[in-house]
Parts: sequence; C-alpha cells; structure tokens
Amino acid sequence: MNPVEKGYKKVNGIQLYYEIYGSGKPLVLIHGGGSSILYDFKEVIARLEDKFQLIGIDLQNHGRSEHRDIPETFEQDADDVAGLLAELNIGKASFWGFSNGGSTVMQIGHRHPGIVEKLIVASAFYKRSGMIDGFFEGMQEATFDSMPEPFKINFLNLNPDFSKLENLFEKDCTRMQTFQDWDDEVLTSIKSPTLFISGDQDVMKPEHAAAMWRLVKGSRLMILPATHGVYMMPDFDGSIDVNLIDFTVREVEKFINH
Repeated sequence: MNPVEKGYKKVNGIQLYYEIYGSGKPLVLIHGGGSSILYDFKEVIARLEDKFQLIGIDLQNHGRSEHRDIPETFEQDADDVAGLLAELNIGKASFWGFSNGGSTVMQIGHRHPGIVEKLIVASAFYKRSGMIDGFFEGMQEATFDSMPEPFKINFLNLNPDFSKLENLFEKDCTRMQTFQDWDDEVLTSIKSPTLFISGDQDVMKPEHAAAMWRLVKGSRLMILPATHGVYMMPDFDGSIDVNLIDFTVREVEKFINH
C-alpha cells in the first residue's frame, strides 16, 4: 500500500500534507481529532485503493501538517480541505470524514457545495446534546495524560516534536470544550447525496445520527453494532473486526457508485 503521490501544498498560510492512493473517482478521506490519514483510514485504503483515487489529508495541527496558533474550527478545516483540492486541481470529489472529520465534511457540504459529489459522515455530531451523557464533562477535565497513548505514539512517529503534540492536544480539547451547537440550516443546506454512519455504542447517540439523517433531504443512514470507529479501523487495543470493516467499506463503495 504505497501512495502514488504525496507531499505538501501551501493552503491558507500553512503547509498541509496529503497522500494520494489509486486512481478513478476521487474520494477524500478526512481523519478525526488527534489522528492522521493512515491511523483512521489504513484499512479503508487497503480495500479501496484499486477502486478510487483516494486523497488523504492531515488537517491543521495533525500528522505531518503545519500548526496554527489560532483556535481550531470545523469551518477552517473545511476551507483548508477545499483549498488543498484546488491546489491539486481536483474540481469535484466525494468525501468520507470520521468523527471530527465527519463534522468537517458536513461543513464542506455547507460552505463548498460546488466541489461535493457525495458525503460519507461517520460518527459525527452537530449539537452538544447529541453526545453521550458525560462526554463534555469529561472533556472539561481532560489532561494530556488522558490522551490515548496510541494517538501520542502515532503523532510522534510522524512529527517527533513534543511541543507540537502538546499543541495538538490543547487545540483539539479546546475545540470540544468550547463547541457551540450548529444551526439546523448547516445540515438542511446540504444538497449532495449523504450517507450517515454511526455505531450503536458510539460516543454520539444513535438518535443524533437519525436526527442528522432527517435534516439532510434524501440522505441514507447506517447504524452498525459498534463502538467509535471500529466499523472502519482497529480499536485502541489493536483488535480488529475484519468482517465488519469489509461490510462498511462495501456499503460505502455501493453508495458512491450508485
């Protein structure tokens, strides 16, 4: 599994890192908070690189991309992704975003509808009430020590600057701690075909995924027997449900192609 292209593009003042796998219809992969391209999408890429042109992007403060000294927002991430695609001369694509990346691709659908073919929104949220009870209280008490060890190891393998890891943690935490509900109009404005995916034991309530599905006209909804993300990647302990990931990827492929 080797990228056919990788590198950096200057977008909105910083160098953003990207990798491209395969060829065909473009599908942009947007990772979640604290993560990176391959941490979230390695299993997906392995299954789809011979079927699509897969464009993975490390968002600001993540992976190999440069950092900013301003608060992270989903709107900024959406603008960064749109800017990078313009630099790559990709006029239109489908987008698969996981967790915070799912929120980012909803903002892409809202802010940059002209570049969107289809959206896959996996384990995302748009209102604080959509998260499981106690989630935001836990975020208020989060310390660097509570950051999952696999995230720390992954980041330092890609960028061995400890101060940058601390910046990532601080920026990601603050974004969650200060998150303010989006207006429903963000979702009702999305006109592209959209597939919502969530786990029945996810960090966001299944009811919230259903609420988003009802707001985006004509969208599809898939609730899987899973915790956060294990339907598309290994769990934190390294365990992997191959059959479930196979199923998810097949459904996404079908959604994009039909």
